[in-house]
Amino acid sequence: MPTPPDYSIIIPAFNEAAELPATLSAIRAAMATHPLEGECIVVDNHSTDDTTAIATAAGADLVVFEPINQIARARNVGVAASCGQHLIFVDADTRISAELLTEALRLLNTGSCVAGGSIIEFDGTDKIGPIGRFGIAAWKRISKLTRTAAGSFLFCQRDAFEGVGGFDQKLYASEEVRLSRLLRKWGRERGLSFDIITDFPAHTSARKLQWYSGPKMLGWICFMMLVPIAVRSRKLCGFWYERPLP
Repeated sequence: MPTPPDYSIIIPAFNEAAELPATLSAIRAAMATHPLEGECIVVDNHSTDDTTAIATAAGADLVVFEPINQIARARNVGVAASCGQHLIFVDADTRISAELLTEALRLLNTGSCVAGGSIIEFDGTDKIGPIGRFGIAAWKRISKLTRTAAGSFLFCQRDAFEGVGGFDQKLYASEEVRLSRLLRKWGRERGLSFDIITDFPAHTSARKLQWYSGPKMLGWICFMMLVPIAVRSRKLCGFWYERPLP
């Protein structure tokens, strides 16, 4: 029987045919520099474009299909199809470097780190307004201060992920915030750290801040903070899933 991979990279993708080639190219390049064996899994989350065909052609080791359009569910389905003891979640519009992958795997292989994330650099910030740029800067501080990983790049031990029940499928947004909190608690009880990598940021798109105005995004975020139960509603979290017409 073939030896199972040491780590699994899981990419949820809903209508991401345009982004996946660059994302997978960066991932395959990073994987090629590391001695550990890895696998790359794309979860087609009920796309209506050529996400599956593009993912296969661009270098995914496996593409699985999830018909319910929910990012927490898509990530969990990816884990169920994976074999690695280390799990790395990368968004379909996020590029990682060899250095970032190496550092994440180094931390996990120390045996003293349960999970973590990285600082996120947003591309295209010259096209967004001051409110958007303020929000990006604020998230960087919050992520480091609270040790909360962004969904763009999150890594963890498989046993910890399974121990806390994975991503909460009752949530349509902020699922990575809840998972970070549960993993920190799981790790703290076992003397394990939760680390945010600052030297090697992941690069992601600022497309939502380009699609929607700063005041509109701020209004949505404030609403979610004031009415936290809203993250359990697909309709109220629709702006995370829908895209404006061209």
